[in-house]
Amino acid sequence: MKLSDYAKQAGISYQTAWRMWKRGELNAYQLPTGTIIVKTEESEIASERVACIYSRVSSAENKPNLNAQAERLTNYAIARGYRVYKVVKEVGSGLNDNRKQLAKILVDDNYNILVVEHKDRLARFGTNYLKILLEKTGKKLEIVNEADNGKDELMQDLVSIITSFCARLYGLRRSKRKTEKIIKELTDNEAS
Repeated sequence: MKLSDYAKQAGISYQTAWRMWKRGELNAYQLPTGTIIVKTEESEIASERVACIYSRVSSAENKPNLNAQAERLTNYAIARGYRVYKVVKEVGSGLNDNRKQLAKILVDDNYNILVVEHKDRLARFGTNYLKILLEKTGKKLEIVNEADNGKDELMQDLVSIITSFCARLYGLRRSKRKTEKIIKELTDNEAS
C-alpha cells in the first residue's frame, strides 16, 4: 500500500510515516516514480481480489433465472478484475435462515469479496448485519444493483413478508389436511 494510505491506517501523519521509512523502520520500497510502497500482509491479501458469486432464487420454477443470474454476476466480477473463486447457486426462501450453501460460503476463507445481484438475493432482512460480520472477517459484500428508492425497497420487503407468511400458512393447512387424510385411511383400513 502507498505510504500515505499506510499513514492513514496507522493513524499517523504522512511526515511521521516518511521519517519512519527513512530510518528503515518500515518494510517498504520506493518505485522509480518516487512512490513509496509499504509491504504489509493485509495489502498483499487485499491486492488480490478474489470473488465468491452467490445467486439465489426462491423456488425451483425460477431455476432458469438462477443460471442467468449466476452468469451475469460472473461476467460482472470478471469485468471488475476479480478472480472468481466459486459460483454458488441456491434455491430457497430469502427469509429462511438455514440455507446450507450460504452458511458454507460465509465461513469459507478462500475469498475476500462476496458478490450478489440484489440485497434480497442474500437475505430479505438483516443484510446489514451480514455485511458487518463479513467486514469483521476481512471480506467485502458487493451488491451489484442497489435499490434506488427506500419506499420501493420497503414495499418489496412488505410484499415478501406477506408472501412468505401466506405460503407457510397455506403449506400448514395442506399438511394438516394430508395428516387428516392419512389418519382417515388408517382408520378405514382397521375397520375393514
